[in-house]
Amino acid sequence: MTDDSIEIFDAGEARTDAEWLEIMEEIGDEAGYFEPVGPRHSAFFSDMGTTLLVSFETLSGVRGAGGGQMPLGYQIAAPRGWSSLTLLAHEDTWFRDPAVYGFFDRQIDDAFFEDFDHVVFYGAGMCGYAAAAFSVSSPGCTVLALAPQATLDTDLADWDHRFRKARRLDFTSRFGFAPDMCEGASRVFLVYDPIQQVDAVHAAMFRGPHVTKLRARHIGRDPQAELARVNVLRPLLDAACTNTLNAYRFWRFWRARRTSAHYLGRLVGRLQGRNRPRLLLQALRAANDLVDHPQLKQALAKAESEAQRNAGAPGPRG
Repeated sequence: MTDDSIEIFDAGEARTDAEWLEIMEEIGDEAGYFEPVGPRHSAFFSDMGTTLLVSFETLSGVRGAGGGQMPLGYQIAAPRGWSSLTLLAHEDTWFRDPAVYGFFDRQIDDAFFEDFDHVVFYGAGMCGYAAAAFSVSSPGCTVLALAPQATLDTDLADWDHRFRKARRLDFTSRFGFAPDMCEGASRVFLVYDPIQQVDAVHAAMFRGPHVTKLRARHIGRDPQAELARVNVLRPLLDAACTNTLNAYRFWRFWRARRTSAHYLGRLVGRLQGRNRPRLLLQALRAANDLVDHPQLKQALAKAESEAQRNAGAPGPRG
């Protein structure tokens, strides 16, 4: 947790999901509202300022994050005096639920989003899909989606076999195809690892001058976790909410990976399976500067020995 985290729950006190939802309802009565959206989703609104962060999150993700067990959107927005609206999925629903469609229909009918000067839709993975898909509710908004799926409709994405249960859901009805739904956004930022081929294919389905593709090599399958690990997630969301995010600023943020032992360890693992001795040696030296680990030391000694041996080898005969 960072200094601006808001801790309302006692992290050490065990509660059932039902008890947690009851407490969130009490908090919602003070902050704005907390209400069920059908049996599998909830909505939490905190009314504070004219910037609105709309986050799509999961019940397990919020409860498993530790600290105050408050939604990430609220944790980011509240210390800065911004409003937040969190759509919470109790299961892996991809938010494909008529109750969720109805919720956003009501926001559109009530011109809810027009009350704010700047609106940001955010999510990662399944929630990134939802952020893009439901951004159609707020034309002119900003979308920040981490490794989102464009759709899991088998006619369009039969190559994605990761989410077999979700493939049974209806992605052809309202709010279905995310790239089409975010065409009215002013800016769409996609963060993904181009090495993860399935994520890259989904990202390729988002097109247009309003789409900025932030190809973060070696960020892995869970960009949200990696960005949080290197303390970049909050600054990234801050930039999106202050309308200062662009590709250059993202790359400045992402340079923090160079001091992340976890990132460097994963990079070393990738390089060890390839014939890239110079890059492997650089990564191992950087990792050993950060972490005192016997396996990393052993790998570095081996790489340095091989580099010395190759440097002393005679060149090819003319």
